Amino acid sequence: MAFDAIVIGSGMSGGIAAKELCERGLKVLMLERGYDIDPAKDYTDMTMPWEFPNNNRVPEEEVARDYYVQSQCYAFNHATKHMWVKDSDHPYSTPADKPFTWIRGYHTGGRSIMWGRQSYRLSDIDFEANAKDGYGVDWPIRYADLAPWYDHVEEFIGVAGSYENLPQLPDGKFLKAWEMNDAEKMLKSAVESKFPTRKVIIGRNANLSEAKPHHEELGRGPCQNRSICERGCSFGAMHSTLTSSLPAARKTGNLTLITNAIVHSVVTDPKTGKATGVRVIDAVTKVGKTYEAKIVFLNASSINSATILLNSANDANPRGLANGSDQVGRNLMDHMYALSTAGILPNGPKDSYYKGRRPTGIYIPRFRNVTEPGEGYVRGYGYQGGAMRMTGKGQNQPGTIGKEYKEGMHKFGPWMAFISGFGEMLPNPENRVTLNPTRKDKWGIAIPHIECTMGPNEHAMVKHILADGKAMIEAAGGVVVNQATEPGTPGLGIHEMGTVRMGKDPKTSVLNKYNQAHEVPNLFCTDGGAMASSGCQNPSLTYMALSARAAHHAVEFLKEGKI
Repeated sequence: MAFDAIVIGSGMSGGIAAKELCERGLKVLMLERGYDIDPAKDYTDMTMPWEFPNNNRVPEEEVARDYYVQSQCYAFNHATKHMWVKDSDHPYSTPADKPFTWIRGYHTGGRSIMWGRQSYRLSDIDFEANAKDGYGVDWPIRYADLAPWYDHVEEFIGVAGSYENLPQLPDGKFLKAWEMNDAEKMLKSAVESKFPTRKVIIGRNANLSEAKPHHEELGRGPCQNRSICERGCSFGAMHSTLTSSLPAARKTGNLTLITNAIVHSVVTDPKTGKATGVRVIDAVTKVGKTYEAKIVFLNASSINSATILLNSANDANPRGLANGSDQVGRNLMDHMYALSTAGILPNGPKDSYYKGRRPTGIYIPRFRNVTEPGEGYVRGYGYQGGAMRMTGKGQNQPGTIGKEYKEGMHKFGPWMAFISGFGEMLPNPENRVTLNPTRKDKWGIAIPHIECTMGPNEHAMVKHILADGKAMIEAAGGVVVNQATEPGTPGLGIHEMGTVRMGKDPKTSVLNKYNQAHEVPNLFCTDGGAMASSGCQNPSLTYMALSARAAHHAVEFLKEGKI
């Protein structure tokens, strides 16, 4: 069968790219390196807690053998372990002094099944940052270029949120916002009163607070407030490739999905330099095959997309495909993560509780170098968090066993609030992905070698993230009982990006303003690799908007005979 387009990867960006291409009439082949998820069999959201062995924990010996990296993810447990890769089967290398925590899910839908669903737009403050402070290269687009595509994606996936009119966090096309609980409202009032240039808002997330007709047509229903989304949602209330993008693409009759198809490299025509297809290795049989198409979309995630381009080296492209700039694999970024502050709220509302487990928390948009100056660093950070009411006796206190413990569990305890900073990481060409020169995986493909560390700007930001976090908890009368001292290792934020960056100049970037490779006009990349800077907002919504926009232009270029 002949295809108009090949989409490599079925995750967050690949799902949207395939949907958009299919809806524009192209015959699309989607290649997924992992297995095909069957929600009826593989989702565990209907399994009761007591049905999981070992209190839903994975035995230590199994973790040490197979999941030594993936187990560092907060969403890893017995209920979800089948949706994370076995590190023993999918190795990568790092220097001993530069660890990188690469969290992955290889199956239909990829990490779109397990993501945190926080959905925020970048603003012109973010798109203009590189040009203004000189780090990285200037984005070839601005907010106005992407705004209608943010609209398009938000309406399709369903994003619940509140309208705030903040220049650093543009509003979108929202479903009704979730409501803060009383302690969060108290925290909001206290923080905004003491720090008038800061805002505490409800988190914007891709869970259906209400299902619109176009959601219901795809079999999606409203969120049940269970907050076990990473197990897969049988109600289709959270956006994922499986619940939204694939059903929409399949409705067109234009999609072909092949799983267990590991893409080795992109094939090009030596005469024209254009991509003609991709080489694939069957994950089960290890037999190779080539698929051909007029357009290729790279959506394998930033590290894998860079690896594929580097593996695509040929006589005309000795450093890798689309890599005349030597930027493929460079400028790897993640967000600074795990910078949390937690405190007890002694003055929290005594006669208040909440119903269900809301699928989002609170968000404090960036204020440093926006409404307040930064101190010794450029860019800034936002916070995610929330407040919850504890029950009974806390751990390591008298009476945490026996009759007193049981009686205590029937009583309300104090409120606790926590906020965790997400800091922006600057593009740095020395933070990069290369091919390991001596090690290959079991399919004979060179494994990625990742080198990534935080620089002086990130380190200068850390103490202020923690100081601001403490000040805001204390503004609400809170007593800080736990606080991080340093961020998690790069990669732990699971927001890796930047290895195939967009830019205006082919000498310093890989992709143009349409996410089209400067050197290979029918090759597009719209996953995290395309990002020229990271902002401090969760990036998945931006990947999806870039994917929809690039798909639109790719089809137009194809019709016009430009590619």
